[in-house]
Amino acid sequence: MMQDYLQPISDDLGLFLLQLPSASLGKTMQIHTSQNFPDLSNAKLALITVNEFRGGDSHEYGLHFEALRKNLYSLFPGNWTANIVDLGTLEAGDTLQDTYYALREICENLYRQSIVPIVIGGSQDLTYAMYRAYDRLEQMVNLVTVDSKIDMVQDMANPSENYLTKIILEEPNNLQNLSNLGYQTYFNSQEEIDLIEKMYFEAYRVGEIAQDLSVAEPILRDADLVSMDISAIKSSEIGYFSKFNPNGFDGREICSIARYAGLSDKISGFGLFNIDSKTEQSLLISQIIWYFFEGYSYRINEYPYISKKSYYKYIVPLDGQDLVFYKSDVSDRWWIEIEYEVNHEVTRKVLFPCTKNDYDRALQQHIPERWWKAMKKLIL
Repeated sequence: MMQDYLQPISDDLGLFLLQLPSASLGKTMQIHTSQNFPDLSNAKLALITVNEFRGGDSHEYGLHFEALRKNLYSLFPGNWTANIVDLGTLEAGDTLQDTYYALREICENLYRQSIVPIVIGGSQDLTYAMYRAYDRLEQMVNLVTVDSKIDMVQDMANPSENYLTKIILEEPNNLQNLSNLGYQTYFNSQEEIDLIEKMYFEAYRVGEIAQDLSVAEPILRDADLVSMDISAIKSSEIGYFSKFNPNGFDGREICSIARYAGLSDKISGFGLFNIDSKTEQSLLISQIIWYFFEGYSYRINEYPYISKKSYYKYIVPLDGQDLVFYKSDVSDRWWIEIEYEVNHEVTRKVLFPCTKNDYDRALQQHIPERWWKAMKKLIL
C-alpha cells in the first residue's frame, strides 16, 4: 500500500490550511493528513515530497517542505478540472537503495492508474527510481532533463552526477531517447557533450532555449518523464547561494518550461530536484508546480494518427525524398513523419514532434536536425 511509505503533512500545516480562503489551492486539493489519505479513484496529479539527499552532496533534509507547501497551498488555481492530491512525504530509507525501491513502487502504482506524480525533493538521482518504475509497464521511455549539467560523468561517489549513466547502461534498457534542456558548456566535459552527439541524443544550451522558448515545446511534447534540477535556474532568481551560479533560466522561462511539460499529452512523471534546505526557494518552486498543474489542465490529447481530420498535411520535396509534416488546426502544433524500413518487407511510419521553424527550414532544403537524429537511431 502506498500509504505505508508516505508520511502525512504536519498538524501545524493542517492548522495553516484552516486559515486559507476557500478558493485557494490548498482547499481544493485532497491532502494526506493524520486523519485522511486521499481517494485516488478520480485523481490526475499527485504531489510527493521525498526527503532523500544522500545521492547528492547535501545531507540536510526536509527543512523546505513546510514552507513549500504553505506557498503552494496559498496560491489560487485556474479554471482547472483535474483532481490534485498531495500524498505527503516519503522519508529516507535505511539505505539509499531502500528509498529508490519505495519511490519506484509509488510511481509505478501511480503510472498504472494514469496519475502523474510530481516528485519534489532531494538529489536528482531519484530520477533513476522514477525511470525504473516503468520497467514492469513494458514501455520505452523518453527522458528529458532540465539541467545545467548533462550528468553523465563516471564519478560513482556522487549518484546525482552519474544517474544517467546507470539509466543508459543498466538492464532492462527502456530508454528510447534522452534530451537535455539548458546545459551550460563550462560545467560539462567535452567528452560528455561528444557522447550525447555520438548516441544521437539531444542537448540544448541554456542560451538557445532562452532565446526561443518554443524550441523546448516539441522536446517536452515527446517526453514521458521530465527531471528538473534547480541548478538550471539563475541563483539570483531562486535564492540559491550555497552554490552560486550567475547564469541559467530566469523565473519566467523555467515556469514556461514547466507549463510546456504539463501540456504534453505523453508526460506521465515530473520531478524537481536538488532543492537546498538552507535557502528560501519555495516560492518560485511552488509557482513552477502551479504552472505544471495549469499546463496539464489544458492538455488537448491530440495526435495526428488518432484522427487526421483536424490536421493539415504538408509535403516538402527534399533531396530525392518527401518530408511529410502535420499541423494541428486546434493547437497549431507541428509533427514530422518518419518512415523507416523494419525489414525488406515491412516499413513503419512514426510521428515526431517538431516546430514550424523545422517546416520553414525544410522549405529552404535544410533537413531538420531532430529528424536526422531520429532516423539514425531508428535505422541502427
